[in-house]
Amino acid sequence: MRPTRRHTLAVLSLALAVVLPGCGARAGSASGSPSGPTAATPSSAAHATGDGTVVTDHEETTADGGRRVTLGLPDPYTPHAPSGGTDDYHCQLLDPHLTADTFLTGFTFRVGNPTVVHHAIFFRVPPDAVAAVRSKDAETPDPGWTCFGDSGIPQSSTKRVDALDRAGWLGAWAPGGKPAAFPAGTGVELAAGTQIVVQLHYNLLAGGGTDSSGITLNLTKPGTALRPLHTMLLPAPVDLPCAASQSGPLCDRTAALGNLGERFGPAAAARVGGLDLLCGVDPAHPRIGPTQTCTRPVRRPITVVAVAGHMHLLGRTIRVERITGAGRASTLLDIPVWNFDDQGARRLPTPVALRVGDQLRVTCTHDAALRDQLPELAALPDRHVLWGEGTSDEMCLGIVTYLDA
Repeated sequence: MRPTRRHTLAVLSLALAVVLPGCGARAGSASGSPSGPTAATPSSAAHATGDGTVVTDHEETTADGGRRVTLGLPDPYTPHAPSGGTDDYHCQLLDPHLTADTFLTGFTFRVGNPTVVHHAIFFRVPPDAVAAVRSKDAETPDPGWTCFGDSGIPQSSTKRVDALDRAGWLGAWAPGGKPAAFPAGTGVELAAGTQIVVQLHYNLLAGGGTDSSGITLNLTKPGTALRPLHTMLLPAPVDLPCAASQSGPLCDRTAALGNLGERFGPAAAARVGGLDLLCGVDPAHPRIGPTQTCTRPVRRPITVVAVAGHMHLLGRTIRVERITGAGRASTLLDIPVWNFDDQGARRLPTPVALRVGDQLRVTCTHDAALRDQLPELAALPDRHVLWGEGTSDEMCLGIVTYLDA
């Protein structure tokens, strides 16, 4: 089928909603184990967490005139999975009180309740979008808001078209991440008045309890000139049938697609087809199997400095490649044995320049038989696995950190 321009815009919007909850990590992603904050100022506020960890709101000036700001969740949160599922995606708004333009040069994620925190993503909220995000927060009595699919940050249609190439991420944490330290001379731009939405994925298969995770931001002195870092997202479909040893009603793809919609809303099922279209696959004839791939064009000259991959528990391998205009392929990321507990980004030994006409390709292999071997999944019904937000669902996502050339 040959999509129209309107169709293409709709697909990109769907794909954006799909990939924003991905659990990948950018260059030098945040630490998986909390470290104690430095001595708090008298005005700081402590947030107690379910396992006894305390994240304290606090700020200090660094030797170079910058700031190190630690922010806990505004309100401790007890996750609860809607619609009979085992996953909760929840967002809250954090205010670093930026009175001048600055750069983020690194950060450390501080896990409040490691039993339930599956991943965290931090989104930049431009000053002109803060009021709308606050209004969204006020729609529910609970602190923050449920955010399956995306963070809820308002975006224009133009931004949605570009959002995969310039995702509004400040950074992310997944198991195995380390404290972030961006390459020297680079950082993520933050305009005065910018705030942050933290999206936390809670996996309730392992337990429960209250959480109050947080983040420490390393900010430059106002007026510092750095090269801006950007994030590109490379999603591919997941369409993994049950293994030969597995059976049950959800091994039927149509039933599994309906179940995905029941757990995460009708948009979750629509995103499966949206990803197919984005990757040149007819949703009426999906590419079913353990290995999936997606190739995307490079639309502007860029220099890649780091690459990460993300899958869930059924992942086996993931690879990200550059394909030149002449058709030559070179590997940017190759993880031949996937380890869910080691998802930190890999900084390239030498940055790689990409030109318009080049392409980026992500390829993932998943193994349905792992469902019978992993304690987290063995007790759940067998299913045809599709791209979804749940820990028992799957993802295939490459995350590219780059500079404009």
